[in-house]
Amino acid sequence: MNFFYVMNGRKIKHYSLIVLALVFSVGVIYAERDNITVFSPQQPAAIYSVPTEKKVVALTFDISWGEKRAEPILKVLKDKGITQATFFLSSPWIQSHSDIVKKITDAGYEIGSHGHKHDYYSKLSDDEIRTQISTAHSIISDTTGKQPNLIRMPNGDFDKRVLRIASEMNYKVIQWDTDSLDWMNIGTDKIISRVVSRAHPGDIILMHASDSVKQTHEALPVIIDQLRSKGYDFVTVTELITQTETEGKAVQDKSTMSSTGTSQLNALVKH
Repeated sequence: MNFFYVMNGRKIKHYSLIVLALVFSVGVIYAERDNITVFSPQQPAAIYSVPTEKKVVALTFDISWGEKRAEPILKVLKDKGITQATFFLSSPWIQSHSDIVKKITDAGYEIGSHGHKHDYYSKLSDDEIRTQISTAHSIISDTTGKQPNLIRMPNGDFDKRVLRIASEMNYKVIQWDTDSLDWMNIGTDKIISRVVSRAHPGDIILMHASDSVKQTHEALPVIIDQLRSKGYDFVTVTELITQTETEGKAVQDKSTMSSTGTSQLNALVKH
């Protein structure tokens, strides 16, 4: 006896759509496999902010050249009673400004690496990336007596290779969620407005203390006062991450592709 399975047109269409949807989904996942961290939690990722309900933010300052802006900013932090902040320092700057570095460390502020050569690390070979990170590490360690484990890449530029190599060298790559744009010298009021209006719990705020910034030390006191009036406390990046880990929440990251536009914009000024 012969058996015949008959399916009507509606069922055929239904199952065809399911198959097409599955094929499309697999295709998307394959194409974006380097950017979808939920499917590969072990993949290193840059930290832009951390998920927390606590009203804490991390003020961060990048320095790669000059000696006129760092000390006024340190004075503001001291006058405002800010005992926790994070400075990302390039190693050539450290070598020529060890006196200012000492003032930063004596004040108890956290120091992270801003790399050695101020270049686009995503364009370097694997060995060159390692050399840049290790050279900066040695200089920072020799100067401060501390082993840094945070790095903010020059120009905010990185790709998955840079993230992987940094992770292999026991570094966390730190970006930011709020860019003050102080390096563009957009005006004190605009700098204040950008930071205060965009700051949120767990935020990492990008500011600078290189000589290219001319308004940061004027905007900073108001930023601190206004954020405090909103109930915010100030912590280092490490403490921000530690609090999140204590709460058992995953650190926030964004696609590595998201750094491209920012790094191109930041390239307009050496900060």
